[in-house]
Formats: sequence, structure tokens, C-alpha cells
Amino acid sequence: MLAQTTSIPITAPRSYFQRRSASAKTGLHLLMAAISSMYLLFLLSYILRSQVSDWEALSEPWQPLAQTGQLWINTALLLVASIAFEMARRNIDRFEQGNTRELLWLAGLSSFGFLIGQLVFWQYLTDHGYLASSNPANAFFFLLTGLHGLHLVGGMFAWMVATYRLRVVGQNGDNRSVSLAKLSIELCTTYWHFLLVIWMLLFALLSSSPGTYAAIAKFCGIG
Repeated sequence: MLAQTTSIPITAPRSYFQRRSASAKTGLHLLMAAISSMYLLFLLSYILRSQVSDWEALSEPWQPLAQTGQLWINTALLLVASIAFEMARRNIDRFEQGNTRELLWLAGLSSFGFLIGQLVFWQYLTDHGYLASSNPANAFFFLLTGLHGLHLVGGMFAWMVATYRLRVVGQNGDNRSVSLAKLSIELCTTYWHFLLVIWMLLFALLSSSPGTYAAIAKFCGIG
């Protein structure tokens, strides 16, 4: 009985989807605000900790982040995913579901490639003795990139929902299915743009020189 009373009619009024869309977007914005606050606190801790004498920045010339080729490849993959989501969002507005499906798969595969690339770089660090327990800078690198990876993994579940809903559109093409698919793709697009910005900020900070950390600390009044 509960399933019957809470199910959505196929001919649900347009206002229902507008309310559902507004609610979902508000929830996503609140989530992104919470994630941003968390990263801000971690980054302030990172800058503060970098001013202690035992800090060995991974960006020093003899350290692994002096050569960031792998991380640039990972960044390119995440950028491709973000662009693919944006194109998919625009295409479904024009009801080009076939092209949208391909773009969604490109976004998902690129995101998966980013995660694999991050794990490859983690393996490189551990193989060369840069363990989290070796130095605070190493620990922060694993912490910040690991948190970002977990947030991307969470987004992959939303990607799977969007892919499934788009397949439903191809099967029946009713207004309800189109509205749900469009909402999922819009939410994924916003979230991936957000994750791309977060990653670029993390990449810039983690690969910066100790002098940059000192300048930021002085500007923030914690140096």
C-alpha cells in the first residue's frame, strides 16, 4: 500500500517536476557548500602545518611533485568529463538523446580514468617511500586527494542514475522520463564542474613551492 500511495503518476503535473528539480538543486548546492567549507578548513590546516620546520613539501625539485605529468593527465581526464557532461546537458534540451547517451558514457569513462590515474600516482608515491607516515606533507596529499576521489566516487552513483534514466527515455520517451533524465544530467553537470574546480585548486596548492605556502600564511596572518 505504501508503494502505491507514494508512487509518481506517469502524467504528473509539470509543477511537480519543477518543485522536485528546485528541491534537488537546493540540496546539491547545500552539499557543495558543506564540502567547500570542509576543504577550506583542511587547506588552512595545510598552510598552517607547512610553516613547521619538519615539513618537506612534495614540490621540492627532488620530490615527486616537481614532475607533475601524471597529474596533468588526470586533470585533462576530469576536464573532459566536465565538458562531456555540459554537452550532454545542452543536447538533452534539444532532445538529442542518442548523442547525449554517448556523451554520458564519455563523461563516466573519463571520470573512471581520473580515479585510476590518481591510484597510479598513489602507487608511485608508496613505491618510492613517500608514505603518509613519512612526512606531514605526504599525509596531507593522500588526505586531500583521497577525499576528492571519494566525492567523485559518490558522483559516479549519480552518473549511473542519469545513464539509467536516459535509457528509459529511449524506451518510452514520455514527459516524466525526459524530465527525470534532464534533472539527473543537470545535477551531475553542476557537481562535476564543482569537482573540477576543487581539484584544480588542490593541484595548484599541492604543487606550489614552500615560498608560496609562506606567502599565503603571511597573507592569512598565520605565518
